[in-house]
Amino acid sequence: MVTLDLKQNDVLQPAGEEVIHTWFPCGPAMAAFCITMNDNATAVEVALVGCEGAIGGIVSNGHLPAYSTAQVRYGGRFLRIKTSALEQAKLDSLTLRHWFSRYSDCLLAQVFQTAACNATHTISQRTAKWLLAAVSRTRSSEFAMTQEQLAQVLGVGRTFVTRVVARLRDEGIIATRRGVFIVKDEQVLRDTSCGCTTAIEDHYDTVMHGIYPAT
Repeated sequence: MVTLDLKQNDVLQPAGEEVIHTWFPCGPAMAAFCITMNDNATAVEVALVGCEGAIGGIVSNGHLPAYSTAQVRYGGRFLRIKTSALEQAKLDSLTLRHWFSRYSDCLLAQVFQTAACNATHTISQRTAKWLLAAVSRTRSSEFAMTQEQLAQVLGVGRTFVTRVVARLRDEGIIATRRGVFIVKDEQVLRDTSCGCTTAIEDHYDTVMHGIYPAT
């Protein structure tokens, strides 16, 4: 296992390539699974992973190509292990296998909830949901993200996000400076959200009690 300090937008796992490494974000580090659409210009985010989880080789044992691209959302320290070594550790430890099975369930739950959220909730609600998820994983009210990047991960136009961000800022819920979001009132932001983040947090807490990062 090696320790690496990575920066925002570094690619951990390109879509289509064989999964040979598993990554563990540490502290406030955070990564996202993204699907590139047919225009090759839009990469929609489907799941976030912070210190509660891992990227790569969770189910496929590293013998199948990665379906999505995993990219660093919030820079920091990551642990990297050969997926083959992790699989051997799972064979040696029933407890470890069970924890990874539980985590797979939680990650799938996040993907399910994201799909439902994208289909039914407003851009304002989804923006609040993403900001809450970022605060939860980075354990910080302040993180680097441009409005253009936020629009891309939500799969919507920049103008929609600009209007939502302006309203949240006018209401004193968030503040911004160039390339940075600052959450000033997390509770009001949660009230503004669709509740999907809370649903995901609750499922994590049920399946892997004490693992999901506390806000």
